[in-house]
Amino acid sequence: MNHDKPEYIVDTNVPIIANANQTPQAGLECVLACVDRLEQIQNEGILLLDDKYLIFQEYDTYLNPSGKPGPGDRFFNWLLLNQGDEQHCRTIPITPNPAREFTEFPNDPTLASFDRSDRKFVAVAIAAQTAPQILNAADTDWWQHRPALQQHGITITFLCPELMQQQN
Repeated sequence: MNHDKPEYIVDTNVPIIANANQTPQAGLECVLACVDRLEQIQNEGILLLDDKYLIFQEYDTYLNPSGKPGPGDRFFNWLLLNQGDEQHCRTIPITPNPAREFTEFPNDPTLASFDRSDRKFVAVAIAAQTAPQILNAADTDWWQHRPALQQHGITITFLCPELMQQQN
């Protein structure tokens, strides 16, 4: 494991917004922040994925594996080429749990309404035991639950804080 590179978990909305054609609420500044962070991960970070391929499958649903036409698609193509290289990607085991989605997801009543489809990202962050950043661009559920998530050691980086302002 390479401890001198920062580790990231990327919510699918980040590469979708980086593609700049599917999210009308995201302005140019938001798109550029997503593109910059995806490029940073490719150049000097480690992407964390789950061993059930749930994150990968979600990317595959929304992104083009050919790497075209946008930066989010290029990120997915980079992942396809580098997923087995520990200098770029690390796979984290997570445990399915019918009640909470994943055993690693906190059993916390304040997180009961947290989006079940995003729990895989939290489970990976906790199971990694390295305090990776979870990157989010447009999903306000992360913003609404940030105090409870932070209490469980989850670090969320909001790449487009202007999209969270209506949630204050």
